[in-house]
Amino acid sequence: MRKVHIELVKPGDKLAKPIFQDNGSILLGEGVELNDRFITRLKALGIDVLFIEDGKTEDLEPEETIREETRKNAVDAVYSAMNSFKELSPKGRAIAPDMGRTFRSVFGQIMTDLSTRQDVLVNLTNIHTTDAYIFQHSVNVAVLAGIMGIAKGYNRIQLEELGIGALLFDIGMTRVPQSLLAKDGALSKEEKLVLEKHTKDGFDILRKYHDISVVSAHCALQHHERYNGSGYPRGLKADEIHMYAQIVGIADAYDALTSPRPYRKRYTPTEAIEFLFASGNTYFDFELVKLFCRHISIYPVSTTLLLSSGQVGVVSANSELALHRPRVRIIREADGKEPASPYELELKDELHLMIVKEL
Repeated sequence: MRKVHIELVKPGDKLAKPIFQDNGSILLGEGVELNDRFITRLKALGIDVLFIEDGKTEDLEPEETIREETRKNAVDAVYSAMNSFKELSPKGRAIAPDMGRTFRSVFGQIMTDLSTRQDVLVNLTNIHTTDAYIFQHSVNVAVLAGIMGIAKGYNRIQLEELGIGALLFDIGMTRVPQSLLAKDGALSKEEKLVLEKHTKDGFDILRKYHDISVVSAHCALQHHERYNGSGYPRGLKADEIHMYAQIVGIADAYDALTSPRPYRKRYTPTEAIEFLFASGNTYFDFELVKLFCRHISIYPVSTTLLLSSGQVGVVSANSELALHRPRVRIIREADGKEPASPYELELKDELHLMIVKEL
């Protein structure tokens, strides 16, 4: 399979990976043949890249960071929790009384999947509609935070506290008016203040649960604080920000940048990493940024690339020693013709070749 921009998809192409809706259910499944109507509808839903079947790359399959079943269970839990809090609880009744236990189990599944991986390069390959963003985003942030927690040597309790905080860090968004969330243009000063209140609202929600640690709740409160004090809600600086919240803040920024939004195109992983490095010791602790970026797959397997030679290749393998120079399988020569038989180039050895862009 290979990943391509939706503008390059043609009627007759078949999906190699499913597309998910907001509740984690499948919108279009693997093997579905695309037509003009499907392609137009997918564009309207904010989907900008797809995985398609391709005989030249049929043996290439990006390794999922977590299993599809684990992701679905996590999305279901986040979806249910957030929908529960969209309406005020009836008097005297708690909302989602078992939330701590539920999310402890969900993150336990994520950690089980992460612990069985041979490497710690994160590859987030799920494709979802714009409406599904907030739920899939919370799961992605938890996966990224879990990898960071492992890299920092956290024990089981610390990983659990971090993971629950990461899964629920945006719970306060349930208190933000839908009209504000759906707005495409720039927010007014008053609207920004309403949006920023989601951090304290999230903290107030989580701290009421006796089985959710208060440090987990601080992920909701502090994930928009910034290293130089320019964040909110309290303008905290550097070590004043809890380490869990710093980790969640970086994971949140990375996944948000690499996801399509109604008001902008997605960043490539390379562009997002460049942003994080540029923000070191300004928005985020630079040492934490470096640790985070060592575990990101810049060009995941099946990514289609244009090389400086004019050739088009598909990433077939990555090396932790040269994340920016993957192995690529050439599927189109500079003259536009397909090679007589596909062959591969190790870009770490072909130093005269540069990656121009993803296709």
